[in-house]
Amino acid sequence: MAVNTVEAGLEERWRDILSVHARTMCEIDRVLHPHGLGASDFEVLDILAAESPAEGDLCRVQNLVGRVHLSQSALSRLIGRLEKDGLVERSVCAEDRRGVWVALTQKGRDLHAEVLPLQRDVLARMLGA
Repeated sequence: MAVNTVEAGLEERWRDILSVHARTMCEIDRVLHPHGLGASDFEVLDILAAESPAEGDLCRVQNLVGRVHLSQSALSRLIGRLEKDGLVERSVCAEDRRGVWVALTQKGRDLHAEVLPLQRDVLARMLGA
């Protein structure tokens, strides 16, 4: 069955999007690696910094699941690594024992502030902004 031009155009655009995404993630990984972070690590820190601007502000882990494009188990492992590195703290939600809160530590805030310009520079270069 022949692919019509509309479908071919959509497929090409989709592949272009995937290519830009992959190249951008690799470049973010490359520039953040010397700081001990990967692109997904940064995304969690960045969302936490935006969601909880003051030290001690808490964010439910469940609120992060759909925003970092990781499975819940992969996100849990990532948060565990960030916690081990002293960048975040986890606590159990008192109202709902199934819920878990996460907060940036001062070390996490400092590292986020340090690498934020690096990540934003990559976005500007790779996305042509």
